[in-house]
Amino acid sequence: MDNTRDLKVLIASRYPLIMAESHDEVRFMALLRRAAGASAVPVWTWTMTHGLRRDAVEGPAYATLEADKALQFIATVTEPGVFVFNDVQHVLEDAMVVRRIKEIAQEARPGVTVVLAVAALKIPPELDGLALPWKLQPPTREEIQEIVDRNLKDLAQRGISVALSDAERDEIVDACLGLSAAEAGQLVQEAAFDDGKVDAADVEYVRKAKAEILGQGGVLELVETTAGSLDQVGGVERLKEWLRVRGKAFEPAARDFGLDPPRGVLLTGVPGCGKSLVARTLARTWSMPLLLLDPARLYGPYVGESEQRLRDSLATVEAMAPAVLWIDEIEKGLAAGSEADSGVSQRLRGTFLRWMQDRPQGVFLVATSNDVTSLPPEFLRRGRFDEIFFVDLPNETERERIFELHLERRKRDPAKFDVEHLARATDGFSGAEIEATVVGALYRAFGTTADISTEQILQEIEGTVPLSRTRAEDIRKLRAWAQGRTIPAS
Repeated sequence: MDNTRDLKVLIASRYPLIMAESHDEVRFMALLRRAAGASAVPVWTWTMTHGLRRDAVEGPAYATLEADKALQFIATVTEPGVFVFNDVQHVLEDAMVVRRIKEIAQEARPGVTVVLAVAALKIPPELDGLALPWKLQPPTREEIQEIVDRNLKDLAQRGISVALSDAERDEIVDACLGLSAAEAGQLVQEAAFDDGKVDAADVEYVRKAKAEILGQGGVLELVETTAGSLDQVGGVERLKEWLRVRGKAFEPAARDFGLDPPRGVLLTGVPGCGKSLVARTLARTWSMPLLLLDPARLYGPYVGESEQRLRDSLATVEAMAPAVLWIDEIEKGLAAGSEADSGVSQRLRGTFLRWMQDRPQGVFLVATSNDVTSLPPEFLRRGRFDEIFFVDLPNETERERIFELHLERRKRDPAKFDVEHLARATDGFSGAEIEATVVGALYRAFGTTADISTEQILQEIEGTVPLSRTRAEDIRKLRAWAQGRTIPAS
C-alpha cells in the first residue's frame, strides 16, 4: 500500500474520523501533511504538552491543553482542516472525550477530519463503525533509498568519506528494508561513525545491526546465510532443480514474460534429511534475506497481542521483499492449538492463512514439517503453497555425496576415503546422522596423532542406531501419507 496515496484519498473523500496506528510519529505526520497539502487542507496537531496548534501558526489555540477543550474548539472552527490527536490512548478512557469525538464524527462537517494517532489499534465500542482503522505501513524501497541517499549526502558534507559504488549503495538500501525511517537513517549514521567512513564493509554492518533490531521483538530473526548455496545440499536433486527454475521468476524479464514470482513450498519428511538446510541455502542462492519466524514467540499475555505480533511481523517481511520467510516445524506453532488458549491459536492460524492466500509477490515461504499428518487440511490446499515435497532418507548415491560434502567442509580430501564403503554402511541413515559420524570420528582422531580415517568413521557408524530403526513405524506412516500427496524431493 502507498501510505501517502491512501491518506490523500481519505482526506479528499472527507472521511470524518480516522484511527491511525503508527510507531513512527515523525514519518506519519510528514506523510499526512503531504496528503493534506494535496487537497489544500490545513493540519492542526494536538499533544498533551502543547495543546492544539495549526501548522505555520505561532502558538497553540487558547485553552486547548486538555483534549476535551480541544475538541470543543474544533466544533467552533468554520473552515476545513485535518485535526490530529497524538498519543490519545489514555484520553480515550474519558467518556466525555469519546462522546465529543462521536458527535464530531456523526456531524461530519464538510472538510473536517479528526485523526486519532495511536500506538496500537483499539477502537472504543462507542466509535465502532464511525472510526476508520488505518495502519502506517513500513517504508517502501523508494522511501528507504531516499533516506539512505539523504544521510550519505549529509555525511559527505560533514567530511566523512563515502566510498560506495551504485551497487553497494543499493545493497545498503536492501539491508535497511523492513526498518522504520528513523532506524534506517540511524544505522547509516552508525555505520559511518563506527570506523569513520562508509564503504562496502558497512553493508554487512547494517545487516547485522538490523538483525539485532528485528531480534528485539523476539518473533522475527534475520538469519545469516553462511551455509553455502543449494549445491552444498546432498541429494534432493528434484527439489533443487525445481527451486533453481522457480528462482528465475524473480528476474524482471520474467514479469515481462507473464510469470509471477513463486509463492512458497512445504517440505515434509523424515527428520534430519536437510529440510532446514534447504531453507538456509536457498536464500543465499537467490541472494535474498532469510527471515525465520518463530510461532512460539507470538503468544503474548494480553488480549489481541498475539495477533498483533503476527500482523506486525508479516508487515515487516513484506517490507523486506524480495525475501525468503522460513517457518521451521510449522505443525508445532501455527498449525497447533486447542480450546485451552481461548481461541488464540485458531485466530493466529486464520490470520496466517489469509496472509498466505493474499500475500504480495516477492515473499517466498519455506515451511518445514516433520509430522505433516498433524497439519489441518486448509494448510495443504492448492494456492497456499506452490508445491509440497517429501524429503526421504538419502539413497546410496546421495549418501556418497553427503559424505563428500561433510569431509570437504572440514578440510579433508574425499578421495582419501572409501566413501562408497561408507555409503553402503549407512543404509537407513539421515543426512544429520551421517554428519554426526564424521564429527564423531574427528573427535576420535583429535585425541591421537593420526588424522581421521575411513576406519574411524566406520566405528562411529557401528555405534549409531539411526532414526529409521528407532522410529521405523512413524517413518512408514509418513511415507504412506506422502504417497500420491507429495512430490519426492529426490
